[in-house]
Amino acid sequence: MDTLDNIKTFLAVVRAGSFSAASREMDLVPSVITKRINQLEHRLKATLFIRSTRKLELTDTGERYYPRFLNIVKEVEDAFRDVATAQSRIEDHLRIKCPTTLTTMYFGKIFTSFQKAYPGVRLDLVLMDRSVNPVEEGFDIAIGALPSSYTNVSDLPLCQMPRSVVAAKSYLDVHGEPNHPRDLLNHHCLSFIATGNSWFFNGPSGSININVHPTLSVNDSLVLLEAVREGLGVAILPRHIAQPDIDRASIEPILTDFPVADLWVKALVPENRLNNPAVDAALNWLKAATQPLPPWER
Repeated sequence: MDTLDNIKTFLAVVRAGSFSAASREMDLVPSVITKRINQLEHRLKATLFIRSTRKLELTDTGERYYPRFLNIVKEVEDAFRDVATAQSRIEDHLRIKCPTTLTTMYFGKIFTSFQKAYPGVRLDLVLMDRSVNPVEEGFDIAIGALPSSYTNVSDLPLCQMPRSVVAAKSYLDVHGEPNHPRDLLNHHCLSFIATGNSWFFNGPSGSININVHPTLSVNDSLVLLEAVREGLGVAILPRHIAQPDIDRASIEPILTDFPVADLWVKALVPENRLNNPAVDAALNWLKAATQPLPPWER
């Protein structure tokens, strides 16, 4: 985009007849105009203007590039105009399910920016942490991170969600640190309702499944984090939620030799909605916002 701005500045200088006139036309200080022209000349490895105290003239190179740059800018502007026109023509009503914490922290912004770009699309954004069958419950897209699949529904992966087992130092000082997942049976465990009370770990000898008996169950990760901070027990949290507290040493990762499996944030879409223009636009928007880096790494 810097190069395009530099090209537009070059065209403005030619049109206005001087650097100072171009700066007034573009509402920029003259030094910015000079810098952009210098950058463009450096990129082309050629001089575009003959500068003198009396007037400004194009060099042979400038004369040669002028019509080409006019066409480039026109094509780019036409392309953006075509995209904007296509976006404004899409009209539909989408019902989308998304997890509560994920939406309030990240996906709410993603969907509001989508609706701004596609003003003809009306959104019903329903915050819900359990897995839903979008066909049975009438959703066009269901965002989730649970490993649930349904008949006649396509699973479209968006981004990986690593998790960590964590506890506060105040809790560990009183109750000790578990050395093996089975030690959790003698600890206060804090559970995320949607993922259940069966906790799966990857050990040196294979998978380990522990059925915990939680002292607290909640369907919001931020509430779960607060419970961990207060020293109420051990929990499994998404790493992007736990990491700021880990960095501040207010909570600690434990059982690091027995990692829990990462989750994948995905979009569940009824197969009969995959070719819908509004659904397709929303899915492309989600992919752009979550790939190659998830929103919490941006």
